[in-house]
Amino acid sequence: MIRRLFGVLLAAVVLFAVVSSGCISPGGEEKVTVTFLSTQLNPPEERAFVQEDLLKGFTSDTNIEVNFVPISYTDMVTRLEGEMQTGKVTIDVIGDLHGGMDYMASKGWLEDLSTMPKLEGRTFISTFEQYSYIRGQKAYVPWMSATYVMVVNKEAFQYLPEGLTEDDVMKGTDKWTYDALLQWAKNLKEAKGQPELGFPAGPKGLFVRFLHGYIYPSYTGYQAKEFDSPEAVEMWDYLKELWPYVHPSSTTWDAMADPLLKGEVLIAWDHTARIKNAIETKPDQFVVVPVPRGPKGRGFIVVLAGLAIPKGAPHKDEAWKLIDYLTKPDTQVKVLEKVGFFPTVEEASGKLPEGPLKILAEGVQAQASTEDALVVMIPNLGDKGGQFKEYYKQAFERIVLNNEDPATVTKEIKPDLIKLFEDVGVPVP
Repeated sequence: MIRRLFGVLLAAVVLFAVVSSGCISPGGEEKVTVTFLSTQLNPPEERAFVQEDLLKGFTSDTNIEVNFVPISYTDMVTRLEGEMQTGKVTIDVIGDLHGGMDYMASKGWLEDLSTMPKLEGRTFISTFEQYSYIRGQKAYVPWMSATYVMVVNKEAFQYLPEGLTEDDVMKGTDKWTYDALLQWAKNLKEAKGQPELGFPAGPKGLFVRFLHGYIYPSYTGYQAKEFDSPEAVEMWDYLKELWPYVHPSSTTWDAMADPLLKGEVLIAWDHTARIKNAIETKPDQFVVVPVPRGPKGRGFIVVLAGLAIPKGAPHKDEAWKLIDYLTKPDTQVKVLEKVGFFPTVEEASGKLPEGPLKILAEGVQAQASTEDALVVMIPNLGDKGGQFKEYYKQAFERIVLNNEDPATVTKEIKPDLIKLFEDVGVPVP
């Protein structure tokens, strides 16, 4: 009798200890912890939002804990490779940019997510969805995005060229072309007496992203591969023709929010983060629109982050529940509001309250959803990324600012540009 009583007491103590340690919930069910490694949302403020707000909502809904591990790309790849080699995988979910996902998929480390249950109640932006398929498999689920867009002061719509409507510009139809932008810029200068188009071409501006990620692919279909092609020469000739209608202070501007707010320009191109203040300050005055298209399509950069599950993940079903939660429209809106990353699902824009964020999100979505979209990813060149940008800056200064021959300049620069990719061992984009 005493022995039996002692056994019951011992079992109770063990059960209490297990419950207290978090292995079993008070209801008697085993409590799972999902390990989530992410190269994104790592700065202290963003990390605090993830751990103290975003993931608490998931745990409250599902009773699944999440161990959020902010990590660099290099450290994540090293850890995942080690776990794949030993066969002891501890990672359940990976959050990373498209380039990293491409590498991990090429190594055969990621699950094919096409076998997982459908994520209900959301429509992923088509261009993002296409990129998430790598080497014939569904490698990741689109999670968050950032990009560069055009901002238009509504006053500028009074001076549209013949045949181009406000709706064409807002929706990014095939009539909204670089030739139409040139004519629009001409109309504005004639009406206002000064150039009204602006770019962040200052020392710390991001105009180089416009060159390699927007207008180059729009004219040639590539960022670097056709750097000295006849189509590239045509593009440089176009920029030379456009530049007299670009505000002369553009070569000193690092960001376009202030020039827009001061009325120095009526149309500008820049990163969403760098024009956000203009939209927030005067949301009734500005709209965000897709960039124009060129002969090959509408080239634009997308910084796309995705969510993947490693092969052999210990909690695959729970990992999928986390991915489901992070891509729901309501969750995506919260991420946009708190940390400024844009949704990857179309339904999220309908969940946004009226105001600056909705203006930004709708413009970003309109650009990503255009039928002629040529999505461009920034090349992953490591410490050679700075030199990559420098070659485009050199070409711009020599051809547009110093009026050198574009065919000669591009032929001189191209071998050094291509060598960067050969040295790093990645395909020429």
